[in-house]
Amino acid sequence: MNIIVLVKQVPDTSEVKINRETNTLIRDGVPSIINPYDLYAIEEALRLREKHGGKVTALTMGPPQAAEALKEAVSLGVDEVVLLSDRSFAGADTWATSYTLAKGIAKVGSYDLVIAGKQAIDGDTAQVGPETAEMLGIPFVAYLRKIESVDGKKMVAERLMDEGYDIVETALPALVTVVKEINQPRLPSLKGKMKAKSLKVTSWSASDIGADADRCGLKGSPTKVVKIFPPAPRGQREILSGSIADQVATVAKKLKEQSLI
Repeated sequence: MNIIVLVKQVPDTSEVKINRETNTLIRDGVPSIINPYDLYAIEEALRLREKHGGKVTALTMGPPQAAEALKEAVSLGVDEVVLLSDRSFAGADTWATSYTLAKGIAKVGSYDLVIAGKQAIDGDTAQVGPETAEMLGIPFVAYLRKIESVDGKKMVAERLMDEGYDIVETALPALVTVVKEINQPRLPSLKGKMKAKSLKVTSWSASDIGADADRCGLKGSPTKVVKIFPPAPRGQREILSGSIADQVATVAKKLKEQSLI
C-alpha cells in the first residue's frame, strides 16, 4: 500500500522569537527537529509497509531548511520525500497550510492512507489533519492508538478517547492522526543515514502543485494574529514555608481575609 506521511519541522526550543511586523515565528538560527508526534506517524507508516508492501512518502511544507527534517525521515526508512517550498507559503495559518498540503498530496498521486501526528508542538491546534482531509474529500479519523487491520478497501482501528477507546472502521483512502500510544519510533539506521546524506530532496513550488497563490500563506489565511504579548503580572506573590499544615492554615487565613471562603 502507498502511504503519505505529513511531517513538520518545528523549533527545538521554548525560547521562540516573534517577527513583530508579521506576528509569525522567526525560525532562522533556531535549532529544529521533526515534530515529535510525526515520528509516531512515520513509524506506523513503516510498519504498515513492512506488513503490506508498497512505499512511504514523507511530505512537508516549509522553507528550504525543512529539507533536513525530510532527510531525517529517510534515515528512519522512508522511501521518498517531497518539500513544498515557496515564498507564497510563508505565514500560512492552518487553513492555508492544509490547502497547500492537499495540493501536494494530489500531485504525489495514488495513495491508500495519509498519516500525521495528532498535532504540532509549536501551534498545538490539531487542525491541519482534519482540514487537509476535508480538502481532499476523504474520511478522517483522529487520535488513533492502534491499527487493527487494513485490507486495501477499509481500515479498522482503535481511537483514543477520554475514557477508554472506540473501535472505528473507515473506507480507504483516508487521513488519520496518531497518538504516541500507537508505537515506539525506531532509531535511524546506518544505511538510512548514508542514504539521507546523499539525498537530493525533491522541492515543489506553488506553480508545480497548481496552487492558487491567493489561497496560500498569509494571503490565503482567513485567521490572522493581530497581537502577541506576555500575560500581565497578576498581583503580589508570596512563597510560603513551614510544614504542610502550617502552609494550609496560612492559605485558609488569607482567603478568609479576602472573603473568598
